[in-house]
Amino acid sequence: MRLRPMRKQIRVGYHQFFKPNSNSDLSSSLRQSLASHFTPSLNPFSTLLHHHHGRGHVQRQLYSTTRIPDSPPKQSKPIFRFTINTSSLSTASSDPPSSNSLDSAEPKTSSSSSSSSSSSPLNAVPVVSTITSPHDTSNPIDAGSSIRKPIGLWPGMYHSPATNALWEARSNIFEKLHDPTAQAPSPTQLVAKTPAQSRTSILYKFSSDFTLREQYRNPWNEIRIGKLVEDLDALAGTIAYKHCCSEDGTTRPLLLVTASVDKMVLKKPISIDTDLTIVGAVTWVGRSSMEIQLEVIQSTNDPSDSLALVANFTFVARDSKTGKSALVNQISPETEQEKLLWKEADERNKMRKKKREQKRDFDNQDGNRLNALLAEGRIFLDMPALADRDRILIRDTCLENSFICQPQQRNIHGRIFGGFLMRRAFELAFSTTYSFAGVATLFLEVDHVDFFRPVDVGDFLRLKSCVLYTELQNPAEPLINVEVVAHVTRPELRSSEVSNKFYFTFSVRPEAVKDGLRIRNVVPGTEEEARRMLERMDAESSQASSS
Repeated sequence: MRLRPMRKQIRVGYHQFFKPNSNSDLSSSLRQSLASHFTPSLNPFSTLLHHHHGRGHVQRQLYSTTRIPDSPPKQSKPIFRFTINTSSLSTASSDPPSSNSLDSAEPKTSSSSSSSSSSSPLNAVPVVSTITSPHDTSNPIDAGSSIRKPIGLWPGMYHSPATNALWEARSNIFEKLHDPTAQAPSPTQLVAKTPAQSRTSILYKFSSDFTLREQYRNPWNEIRIGKLVEDLDALAGTIAYKHCCSEDGTTRPLLLVTASVDKMVLKKPISIDTDLTIVGAVTWVGRSSMEIQLEVIQSTNDPSDSLALVANFTFVARDSKTGKSALVNQISPETEQEKLLWKEADERNKMRKKKREQKRDFDNQDGNRLNALLAEGRIFLDMPALADRDRILIRDTCLENSFICQPQQRNIHGRIFGGFLMRRAFELAFSTTYSFAGVATLFLEVDHVDFFRPVDVGDFLRLKSCVLYTELQNPAEPLINVEVVAHVTRPELRSSEVSNKFYFTFSVRPEAVKDGLRIRNVVPGTEEEARRMLERMDAESSQASSS
């Protein structure tokens, strides 16, 4: 029996969709039909696009065996909208009021006219800006359209609908730059912008959008906090880009990365069946850093009780070509509330600098506290049968999650999205408290998040969590403090570096406490664990005293 030789399968990557002009056996009609599926973009960070003869013309070469996807994975279709606040612009009177109407605006897409629609989808996630960016249009951008963005700007369809909409809007800013290449000059002329010029909000129509609601629902019929935190990071990044974009659009964009997240407190439970709004703006600017405050608002019968969560993100700017720190536009607060927020952010920045400059040294008093903690741990190590049953070693509360960072998890710069890391860290922290308490716990706050180094696609990431300490002074509301440390591990180099540290606080439901649930104290088994515990407890007490 004669066997047929197997055909060698040709593996086609995304980079083959964008090639310089070359001989091709594709007919012109086929090229025109493929043009509607892929849209070239002037992406300053993508090395996959090549300009032909300096005219910015991109030829597409495809193998005839390549299957062109009809559309990206279906998701709820968020809409990114910009509206002009006429009271904030000196030339606003010259603009016709009808040009910004949401009812008459056409979705801006690169497909044929049949893909555009004048009506907004019912399951849209509108993202609204109170004032337009120099590179933004008043037309809504449909992030759920069938046009797939180039790989450098459109990282994938595996994030939340709000994140996709925000990244689409950020890509729109890049595409409107006149010369957004690496050879373009870096920003030199800085301007002072008001917080209103970067203020942006997201509206989640949970009450009417079943598909969107299901994407954010957890098994206990509550909102997925990890997914919400992911959206907060994406919104903060978009606000940072709007503040740093140049007026003329001739300079290359800055590389903006999340440096840290300060205390993020959940002030009230968030319902999954009620519309939700996230609004944020730049509140403080330093030399090459900025702070962005975000508020999660869910309306109730009492307007004073609508604020559900407040978060402060710190971003730093880097030159996209040299990687060095870059100057950013200054902030000019106008209202009394904006000036108050600037003052509070400035005090937080001074505290962060002071903390970095001061090296933590343990004095005699700290040594006594350290020895007292270690004495409790030694009983578990040396005489476990006689150890207190209401206590447990820190090492016995640990969980770990390891994974390879995939391309679908990257941001527009090709690195792993910070919001994705925060979501995975939160989910591991929740699992840690779940197994520790024996019941599903309640999220209270993100105490602090540090980003020490970027995480790249292909990195072997290990997330290690533990219950660092508990607070049982209030029996009705015991507090469980969790530490999650992210390690970038390189087995081929035999190295492991800490990329992130996350600190969360959880509690248990009141009905569980009424049923007799008791939370145990945790004790360190090593001096290193005792030092980490004391440092975190002191940091929490200093934050409480300053606030």
